[in-house]
Amino acid sequence: MTGRPPGPGRPSVEWVATPPGGPRRVRPPRRPRRYTGPPAYPAVPRWGFPLLAWRWPLALPLRPHVDPMLRAVSAAGTAVVALWITAGVAALATFAECWRYVLLLISRSQALPRTPLAISDVLVGTTGTILWVLGVLSGVFVVLWGLRARAAAAERIGVQSARPDWQVVVGVLVPGLNLSVPGSTLAELEHSVLVAEGVRSRGDRPFPTLRVRFWWAAWVGTLLLGWLSFGWGFLDSVQAQADGVVLHALNNALVTALAIVTALMIKCLMRLLAPLDPTELRQLRVRAVRAAPPAPRATRPTSAPR
Repeated sequence: MTGRPPGPGRPSVEWVATPPGGPRRVRPPRRPRRYTGPPAYPAVPRWGFPLLAWRWPLALPLRPHVDPMLRAVSAAGTAVVALWITAGVAALATFAECWRYVLLLISRSQALPRTPLAISDVLVGTTGTILWVLGVLSGVFVVLWGLRARAAAAERIGVQSARPDWQVVVGVLVPGLNLSVPGSTLAELEHSVLVAEGVRSRGDRPFPTLRVRFWWAAWVGTLLLGWLSFGWGFLDSVQAQADGVVLHALNNALVTALAIVTALMIKCLMRLLAPLDPTELRQLRVRAVRAAPPAPRATRPTSAPR
């Protein structure tokens, strides 16, 4: 840094500022190295771009389209397995309640041992708790299957469902509505499946078949008996408690029947909605041929050829 103080008649003074350590030496520029060819590596380097073709970041969809039929088939398999497990636990809970009622009948005339009473209490409490958990899970899986099956059937016949999914969920959860909405929704699903199979026309009014009406009756009966059993538990008399055991046994028996009927219903509808591909079946064998016309036989020539 240099400078001169102002003022006339003053000798010129020059200030020089240098960095600490004295002035730095300016290095001469480096000469470029001679090109000797591309770099060589003793092994394949691990860095670099992946072996993929270039594509724009938004060229692929953010949410890939999944076939609704595949989703319905997957949900049906999960729901059927959960329903069969629920049916087994409900049958065991029915046996536990029946055993408790038998112990109540025996206790009227004699004292009961401690061990059977303890086993009965543990069996009733354990199966009842597990049945509640499995019932909720099975209900979630069945509702999920119903929504996906409705979407698959609507896409197959080229229509849009008249009832949105949120109305179906609300109709299943709200007491009172769940007496009619599940049955009507299942009837609409069956109608769509029959239209896809060509059994009904698209303009026909949905009418439940005998199997859907049977399922609907089992569903309504299970709900009404369950509400009755729940309200009966608030009574304090001894006879009311004994009657409550009978009601719980009947309710568990209806839950067993409902789980089995629902599993069979799902299998039946999925068999119509997503039929199996004959080319994917293995070990196909012809067991018998019935009502088939006899094979034609070739006529023999009148004279032997020369």
